[in-house]
Amino acid sequence: MTIIGIGTDVVENVRINKAIRNNKFVKRVFSKKEISLSKKYKNKSNYYSKRFAAKEALVKAIGTGIRYNINFKDISIVNDRLGKPKFNIINKLKIFLKKKFKSNNLEIFLSLSDEKKYSIAFVVIQKK
Repeated sequence: MTIIGIGTDVVENVRINKAIRNNKFVKRVFSKKEISLSKKYKNKSNYYSKRFAAKEALVKAIGTGIRYNINFKDISIVNDRLGKPKFNIINKLKIFLKKKFKSNNLEIFLSLSDEKKYSIAFVVIQKK
């Protein structure tokens, strides 16, 4: 197994708290599933901040940023039954990753954390 990309991002929670007051921002950046899941979280600021940081960290790990017809809504963060965060990536991005890394066998790891002022995400992409 080979690590082919790493990315990290730190977000100031107050910045995202201001941004999510604008419904256009929320709809432009977050998937319908993420928006729906946000309803069960009391602290929406940290919820969205961690997901925003995760999306930024992923595109940094890929090495492209947001371009090549990829946008933040193509990347969705969900949690498994134990609460571990993971990416739910749509087919358009899967195809892009396959072409870029010349592999259909990729594993993407995600770690999220937050405090009162900041949220952080760390991503590792690995070929199996």
